[in-house]
Amino acid sequence: MKLRIATYNIHKGVSSFGGRPRILALKQAIDDLGAELVFLQEVQGRHDLHAARHTQWPSQAQHEFLAGVSHHCAYGMNAVYDHGHHGNALLSQFEIASSSNRDVSDHAFEQRGILHCVVQTPAVAVYCYVVHLGLFAAGRRRQTEGLIETIEASAPPGAPVIIGGDFNDWRNHLSAALQSRLGVTEVFDDGAPRLRLADYLRRKGSRVPKAMPARTFPAGLPLLRLDRIYVRGFAIESAQVLHGALWAGLSDHAPIVATLRLS
Repeated sequence: MKLRIATYNIHKGVSSFGGRPRILALKQAIDDLGAELVFLQEVQGRHDLHAARHTQWPSQAQHEFLAGVSHHCAYGMNAVYDHGHHGNALLSQFEIASSSNRDVSDHAFEQRGILHCVVQTPAVAVYCYVVHLGLFAAGRRRQTEGLIETIEASAPPGAPVIIGGDFNDWRNHLSAALQSRLGVTEVFDDGAPRLRLADYLRRKGSRVPKAMPARTFPAGLPLLRLDRIYVRGFAIESAQVLHGALWAGLSDHAPIVATLRLS
């Protein structure tokens, strides 16, 4: 079985500068990806101010609007404010058998969560996790520990796992723990030298070879390696970051698209 998947931080469906609505163009672009599974971050479940200001703002929640008739959807509400809320979402062409959201907020000023969905494909149940980690390194380490605990508690040993999201981990400090404890591979790491957790902890003063995820931010000229897809139980056939004027005008992040084959 092959799967085409994507992860994308959609910046709440508005432009990075000026707050202009981009949700209609985002839907078309996401539809054109042809992905069976789409891991989304910064999805606006409700925003009364945008809805009142923009005549073309959808009446549906963004995850429902983006799913349309082709995908099922699940939403994990993380940040709540007077005029609305936003969080992570999963779009799936297959039935979503169950979903839950774990709060991993590290402090009151950054609400973060892990959306966990079990997707029933024709071949096997796939355990999917959509994440958006915080801006501070210590908080990201604690949130990664929460992610590992969540996966260990919810996915059977050896079951197929996909983790997609915005890790804000531009120095690639989190991959070693995820690889060593969960047995996952980042889609751009496939075939590259592995960084063991012990090597990572001892790396001060030494040069340890390690694979690097792709650059995805800012979308117009990607410099930072923020977005990731980690998989277990799949062979990685291809992975790419989508660049160009179209994607630069839709969000501040560029999407990652990968093709997987069930091992």
